[in-house]
Amino acid sequence: MQIRILGAHNRETLTTRYTSLLIDDVMSIDAGSLTSSLTISAQKSLKAILLTHAHFDHIRDIPAIALNLYRECARMEVYSTPEVRSMIESHFLNGEIYPRFQDLPRGCPTLNFKTIKPYEPKNIHGYEVTAIPVNHAVAAVGYHISDTKGNTVFYTGDTGPLLIDCLRDMSPQILVIEVTFPDRYSSIAADTGHLTPSGLHHILSGFRHFKGYYPGTIIVHIDPALENEIEAEINEVARDLGASITMAHAGMYVPVMNTTAQDAEKQLQV
Repeated sequence: MQIRILGAHNRETLTTRYTSLLIDDVMSIDAGSLTSSLTISAQKSLKAILLTHAHFDHIRDIPAIALNLYRECARMEVYSTPEVRSMIESHFLNGEIYPRFQDLPRGCPTLNFKTIKPYEPKNIHGYEVTAIPVNHAVAAVGYHISDTKGNTVFYTGDTGPLLIDCLRDMSPQILVIEVTFPDRYSSIAADTGHLTPSGLHHILSGFRHFKGYYPGTIIVHIDPALENEIEAEINEVARDLGASITMAHAGMYVPVMNTTAQDAEKQLQV
């Protein structure tokens, strides 16, 4: 399995893109930077999008990629909770802001919305995908994904420090986790359901206690104006724990391989 980071930030600028991940060129997690990162051909190759929650930076490109696929006579599956689908259909694909591509063309719509239920593993184009509820300002899930070779990744989506409770029953080689703010914004992070480096320290320490190893850890959903401060604090966490933690950036490739727990920490490639 290979992950390509299409976007790694929570705000879009000239040099940063909204968080989106691409799995083996066939499945994406979240849709903040799909059309700005992929050619039309690459967009047509996508078979499914997994959405974590309904905040704008995670669903923005759903209308744009739907139009591109519609014009190319292509189709795509979109997996989400019912709440996320309802928000997209009510506010984006409502026939006023943008066409209802979930109904067009008639009889063979461009977007095929499929409901994903928390904790129920689902086979999606050869991957076992399980949605795991996480704590955020709105209803949200993370995704645990395994391929046929036993390679596994857990993407948290947007979440707060209670994430540790979600990790007890999984053993990913790679953990893609948000850290939006530095520690001096801890109260804002708590109020909005996000993580700081100290929160990450707590989560990784708990994971090691449960599992006996640290997963290779990738940091996403970074505030670009605070990135240097966040990175300095993340480096302190990595040194203190002896863990492999990497700040993500657009265009980064992350291999996910079924290795020993110790080797899982050494897989990251920039």
